[in-house]
Amino acid sequence: MGFGETVDNAFHRINVAVAKSFIGRRFQLEGSGHKSERKGSLFFTEIRAGLATFFAMAYIISVNSNMVSQTGGTCVCPGLAEDPVCDVDPAYLQCVQEVQRDLVTATAAIAALSTVCMGLFANLPIALAPGLGVNAYFTYTVVGYHGTGPVPYRTALTAVFVEGFVFVALTILGLRQWLARSVPSCIKLATGVGIGLYLALIGCTYDSGIGITVGAQSTPLELAGCHPSMRDVDTGACPNSDKLRNPTTWLGIFTGGILIAILMMYRVKGAIIYGIALTSIISWPRTTNLTYFPYTDLGNSSFDFFKKVVTFHPIKHTLNVLDFSLGDAPGSFGLAFITFLYVDIFDCTGTLYSMARYAGFLDKRTQDFEGSATAYLVDAFSIVIGSLFGLSPVTAFIESGAGIQEGGRTGLTAITTGLCFFIAIFFAPIFASIPPWATGGTLILIGSMMMKAVLEINWMYPGDAIPAFITLMVMPFTYSIAYGLIAGICTYILLNGVPFIIEKATGGRIIPYGKADSEAWTYKVEGGLLPPWIRRLARGKKDFWRADAELDGVASNGSDSGRNSSQEVAGLEGIVEGRAKTVEKGAVVA
Repeated sequence: MGFGETVDNAFHRINVAVAKSFIGRRFQLEGSGHKSERKGSLFFTEIRAGLATFFAMAYIISVNSNMVSQTGGTCVCPGLAEDPVCDVDPAYLQCVQEVQRDLVTATAAIAALSTVCMGLFANLPIALAPGLGVNAYFTYTVVGYHGTGPVPYRTALTAVFVEGFVFVALTILGLRQWLARSVPSCIKLATGVGIGLYLALIGCTYDSGIGITVGAQSTPLELAGCHPSMRDVDTGACPNSDKLRNPTTWLGIFTGGILIAILMMYRVKGAIIYGIALTSIISWPRTTNLTYFPYTDLGNSSFDFFKKVVTFHPIKHTLNVLDFSLGDAPGSFGLAFITFLYVDIFDCTGTLYSMARYAGFLDKRTQDFEGSATAYLVDAFSIVIGSLFGLSPVTAFIESGAGIQEGGRTGLTAITTGLCFFIAIFFAPIFASIPPWATGGTLILIGSMMMKAVLEINWMYPGDAIPAFITLMVMPFTYSIAYGLIAGICTYILLNGVPFIIEKATGGRIIPYGKADSEAWTYKVEGGLLPPWIRRLARGKKDFWRADAELDGVASNGSDSGRNSSQEVAGLEGIVEGRAKTVEKGAVVA
């Protein structure tokens, strides 16, 4: 017996032992004997998937801290006539640098806490962290660069804090679950595809990817890939003679993209991790053109932080700095609160739904997934705690698709990712130094895998096809999941509302061609508007928190919903070593 075979046998024995233990039954691992065990879920597969998710989204530690610190945090800018936004004030810039270090710790800490809670309580392989897009809105629109916006930093955090508790109430009352279930099928299918395109676009950018696209003036986007020193100061565009001449772009394409794709073609376990790790290691030496630490002020500062390897930076400036006195801008506070509320509702709801569908957890009959209410509660409380750390709203991350692709099916994946973020609190110099071109290729690959759902959209009927297309188009074009959902739903209502009125007015004699093949949309979603626990309480059931199968059935939402959904989805089988398989019509397992 060879060494490799011996190791495989050892892993198999451990997988079996863990599956038969309390852990296996708690997380519904395959072979655990749980009535809703998740096929293909193995202990080491879950661990590997959690690592893949972490490496795919570890960039958020540095990206979020750098972005949100541009608000200036709690630092006070004197606002002198010669320096109104404190661009050169040494004391202020030193304070901003300390805020940035605070936010490194805060970002890793809230990602660790929220992701572990998601895995432990909701048993879902989904990670959470401060959301991209909404953090840009928080920084540049609400608070403004160095605090020049309409809402002070402390007040903006208060808006996020209040928003989190509103989410808690909406979840307990079942409104978030009802909203997720009541969205038309074509919109939900398009959401997954749109998120895939959005993810791929993130992977193409400079800040979070390999840097092959950039905004321009004559065109919305254009080819990039030049060295940062060659980019136009105002637009970021690259000269035609220098496009695609940046070595890091090609490193990201080959080791962070093509290499991973080839390894996946041969079903190599941990392909995503290998690609990201190899690209990062190649990028760390300072003596090459591929370095992540050039000999500049910024590069020297980053390298000095990187050399510390292990360090803990306590939060000094941003911990619990809420300000409930709205000051001179109550209207701006209200606008920020409402915007955070609707953006997060659609952003997190759309992401959770798409990840649940991608993993094969969606119950097609109820349009819900197991543990949905718990997942929404974890998200809501994470927003509250994140605001106390000084952060913009926390949300589910689409990079969770990396772990799902690696075979993650249970909360053990999320717990592994969360523990990695906890370690990152102390190894922040290392994890914050993973270059964006190391993860950009992975994001593009995951985006390509999420395109499968486009086949299930009813392209024959314009009332379904056009709203679906608008949804998946607007998401990447506006760099926002929420805006895509809003645009798609509004288009759906218009295109289907007018024919509905005409049909009723003509007694059913004039109907659109192809409507008979369209899936009907109604607010009367199976399971009702109110959550099952409220209906049980109204009936006088003393233990109203316990499911009543005879009356609630599997259609109940929240923690009761979809309890057997993984068994009900037809064809949920054949998941070998965590690789993607197509299951029943309308669900894709990765």
